[in-house]
Amino acid sequence: MSDSDEAARERMVRTVASRVDDERVLEALESVPRHAFVPPNRRDSAYEDRPLPIGDGQTISAPHMVAIMADTLDLEPGTTVLEIGTGCGYHAAVTAEIVGAEHVYSVEYGDELAEQARKKLARIGYGDVSIRIGDGREGWPELAPFDVAYFTCATPGFPDPVVEQVRSGGQLLAPIGTRFQTLVEATKREEGGLERTEHGGVRFVEMRGE
Repeated sequence: MSDSDEAARERMVRTVASRVDDERVLEALESVPRHAFVPPNRRDSAYEDRPLPIGDGQTISAPHMVAIMADTLDLEPGTTVLEIGTGCGYHAAVTAEIVGAEHVYSVEYGDELAEQARKKLARIGYGDVSIRIGDGREGWPELAPFDVAYFTCATPGFPDPVVEQVRSGGQLLAPIGTRFQTLVEATKREEGGLERTEHGGVRFVEMRGE
């Protein structure tokens, strides 16, 4: 990591700090080298607060959105997290900084993206993040229940299998909608059903699957 990368990352964190309440989220953003997750031809833009293309029609989310999502969730060391949409692995790395890499389980539809993410995560110290290739709508049933499930891609609604894989009292977070999306947080009620809170309009790439 160069001094310029470190300085750029510090500037990025200052840019998003006003939108985040949890200091641990800012510390995670400062710890994860975003430049390691973007294509070489985008490296000069790695610490700008905007999404960037990573290939296969996918993007790496803007830092402020990763921060807002992490801040919205009740993440603690040891929280078991299901991530739908590994992409390049950046969001998983930020989550891993808070909960521990061995507690992050991510599902990616694209096999090439999944393999690249595995390599990048392992190279920079997050090799204990588990990545499965598959349809995110199905979650990861063998490892349920999870404390938290979040989506890095837009979905028309919370898929039933994923909801079932979150424990009672656990959280879900996703951009809900197709063309126009809303970031929706949901808590799974003990008696069943979801208690939802909306967190404003967002724009994500739509989830892929069968």
